[in-house]
Amino acid sequence: MERVDGGYFELFAPAHPGDRYFLIVDENQPVPDPVSRLLPEGVHGRTEIVDPSRFTWTNSNWRGLPLENYVIYELHVGTFTPQGTFDAAIQKLPYLKSLGITVIEIMPVAAFPGTRNWGYDGVSPYAVQDSYGGPEGLRRLVNAAHAEGLGVILDVVYNHLGNEGNYLRLFGPYFTAQHETPWGEAINYDQPGSQGVRQYVVENVLYWIREYHLDGLRLDAVQTIQDESPKHILAEISENAAKLASGLGRQVCVIAETDENDARMARPRADDGYGLHAVWSDDFHHAVHAFFTGERKGYYQDFGKPQQIVRALNEGFVFQGEPFRFWDGRPRGSSSRGMPAPAHVICIQNHDQVGNRAQGERLTALVPRGVRMLAAALLLLAPETPLLFMGQEFDEPHPFQFFTDYGDPTLQKAVSEGRRNEFKDFDFHSNDVPDPQDPATFERSKLSWPLTQGENVILDWYRSLLALRRRYVMPCERTCKASLENGVITMQVPAAEPRLKLVARMQGDARLPETDAGWEKVLSEEADGYAVIISVSSD
Repeated sequence: MERVDGGYFELFAPAHPGDRYFLIVDENQPVPDPVSRLLPEGVHGRTEIVDPSRFTWTNSNWRGLPLENYVIYELHVGTFTPQGTFDAAIQKLPYLKSLGITVIEIMPVAAFPGTRNWGYDGVSPYAVQDSYGGPEGLRRLVNAAHAEGLGVILDVVYNHLGNEGNYLRLFGPYFTAQHETPWGEAINYDQPGSQGVRQYVVENVLYWIREYHLDGLRLDAVQTIQDESPKHILAEISENAAKLASGLGRQVCVIAETDENDARMARPRADDGYGLHAVWSDDFHHAVHAFFTGERKGYYQDFGKPQQIVRALNEGFVFQGEPFRFWDGRPRGSSSRGMPAPAHVICIQNHDQVGNRAQGERLTALVPRGVRMLAAALLLLAPETPLLFMGQEFDEPHPFQFFTDYGDPTLQKAVSEGRRNEFKDFDFHSNDVPDPQDPATFERSKLSWPLTQGENVILDWYRSLLALRRRYVMPCERTCKASLENGVITMQVPAAEPRLKLVARMQGDARLPETDAGWEKVLSEEADGYAVIISVSSD
């Protein structure tokens, strides 16, 4: 290859789709191309050339969805179906559509070691995991989803790369010791040589939107991205994504995951914000989980009061600058004033909150059915953007556990021992923490689809709630007025001239008020001492 301007190298040679090649960079070590579209031999193997123009799209009339219409369903391709492929997921799209989902969020699919991984150990950001079906499989899934009227967003990781198969540092100053992250050296967004690194990441954002017709991206753990540049990489991502979306005539959403309650993420760039569309707003989950489970370890130590659920419903963030004990008393968060409710993506379960437990238990194993139904009602009728984690809608009993498939013996040992050590201060024997490398850990995490057949009280409840949301929450102003009195939460949507009202008994000895004149009860449930009554305006 010959050196050209900007520190790049190039070579022109005859090539065809299906051809495979290595790059030899250092000491005759052959490695895959850092912009591989496909690695069929694994993360250490040759790059295969893919022609993205060969796929025949049939979604020319699809223009995306506004964030206000998002009901997100997070899924992991490998455990969503028995087959664990994009094509198998296509068969479930009619089910998701009938459930009331509008957007599926796919956990990361960038190539990772082996065939079993959550996806956050990806090492080739442009390559689609071959065992899932590769680039063509992902295109088929997106195309089929759009035909069903469903949007598709993808989880991407720009805060670190995995260890095994990470050859990126051979190609330039992609990492820097100037900043530290939980995974070691940070990706270089602001040190010498960072211009090429930033371009590599921004082009990756555009690649997913352009080549795979994705409706948006979810950016993993952006609080661990360190960037002191005049323009933060997140602002550069949002700016470029918006420009491409405009040119394509499509709506594209970029959503950030962060635990910092930082309203700057969703503030317009003109107002010194990053211009992202929404953030994963954890406080609603933490407030609900801590109150109903009684758990107070880790970040749950700052939660557990029912008033916090009310504030999360009304304002999105619970902590808006108050001291946070889990942060050693440092202030956490900023005011959410000015953030529209849909800019808060809320949940009662997601891959992190389930899978990062020692045994990966879902709410099915932690709280009674009455709690699960009450929490689902708050989630799905709130004005914020709701996210469901695959299987929660039919009370999936299987856990979702942490699994890996490293080939490197050192990493195999490190991840198995590290997972046990992570929970040594909790009430678990080390043998009770599943080994991530054990294939059985992966198999245990697959969904139980037979539960969707026949009678399923929880599934019917979710369908009913989502039908109410479509009719009474989606079209109206996305605000609410929630209050707490004598152990009862009342939520009215929207805040002014409400059309829907939810009354929930949070504690067993609380009395529910009678349905007011002018309201018609349309859905209710009482179980395990908890109760929910949902009414709509009859005016």
